[in-house]
Amino acid sequence: MVFVGLDCLQQTAEHMLPRLFRDYVAGGAHGEVTVLANRNAFKKWAIVPRCLCNVSQVSISTQWLDYECAAPFMLAPVGFLGMMRYGADFMAARASAKTKIPFCVSTFSITALEDICAVEGAHVLAQIYVFRDREITRDMINRARQCGVSTLVLTVDTPITPLRPRDEKNGFRRLTHPSLRQLVSFAQAWRWSLGMMRHGMPVLGNLQPYGMGRTLLEQAKTAASQIDPSLTWKDLEWLRAQWGGKLVVKGVMHPDDAVQCVAVGADSVMVSNHGGRQLDPAPATLDVLPDIVASIGPAGSVVMDSGIRRGADVVCALAQGSSLVGLGRPLAWALAAGGEAALIEMIGGLQGEIRDIMALAGITSIEKLHAAGTTLLRRC
Repeated sequence: MVFVGLDCLQQTAEHMLPRLFRDYVAGGAHGEVTVLANRNAFKKWAIVPRCLCNVSQVSISTQWLDYECAAPFMLAPVGFLGMMRYGADFMAARASAKTKIPFCVSTFSITALEDICAVEGAHVLAQIYVFRDREITRDMINRARQCGVSTLVLTVDTPITPLRPRDEKNGFRRLTHPSLRQLVSFAQAWRWSLGMMRHGMPVLGNLQPYGMGRTLLEQAKTAASQIDPSLTWKDLEWLRAQWGGKLVVKGVMHPDDAVQCVAVGADSVMVSNHGGRQLDPAPATLDVLPDIVASIGPAGSVVMDSGIRRGADVVCALAQGSSLVGLGRPLAWALAAGGEAALIEMIGGLQGEIRDIMALAGITSIEKLHAAGTTLLRRC
């Protein structure tokens, strides 16, 4: 398989998936203005070519927290990732092991964290929410610890779930059983349906111990309602005390919040607007990234997600201070389009683009890219 770009992967994936899940991945909140803003932010920047720099050896590997990464990106947490095709969670874990790219497992994972962590060599992080029932959160922390996970990623930008028109139209998180419209869509996506149903009805395996429902749709509705909207900084302090490993706080969009996260003990903050699925309109993550990097200085590392599609996007984000970037929708599209092989090809394709761009910009390592910073860039 040849990497043909994420737009082509998305087109293939949308052809394979039933409407419920292709809209879940593609959609955003309200008018989906933020979804577009995340992409358009990268169009404001160009990368300046340099010459006569001896780029015969270019390394794109980097270190972030406890991870030796073969490239400056990670596979971000995507809820219901296992619904892209049967076994998708395992495919992502195996791809992580083969490519040395960290993979963050969502709380809303079809496969239990324990089973994913059993994949030999996978570089697994665990994403969590703070639920109304703190005992569930405490148990999930303990499970991560017992699995040998070294890093928790706490998502903090979902005190409520706003209207997402595509999901509402499809009944996602509203219905507890498939509607006639959904059944017709499943029939049209017959390859996907056969792959799923051959192994029984899927459920949120990661939340099975907590009795949130018998069907996937019922579990999705119940689990979303259990995310605690009363979360405060004291709860972050509580979680920091519960967890002795590395802690990343995801969903930070304001410099003051980033400073407070670091003060509480976060090892890294993830600049994210949830891919445009929460506040709409919100600023693009790339637009707020420099202010957040400046606010915390060397005290903590910054990861940025939302809107990354090409190697140039990765280089642009790193030049503006991001230590690493997260890939959410690209991960989902690749798995839906072609499974593990497509995901590995996508990772390799992005690595190649990053390497090409760094070489043509006269940069031979990620360390030198960070040192050069915005001198690599020009506003368009």
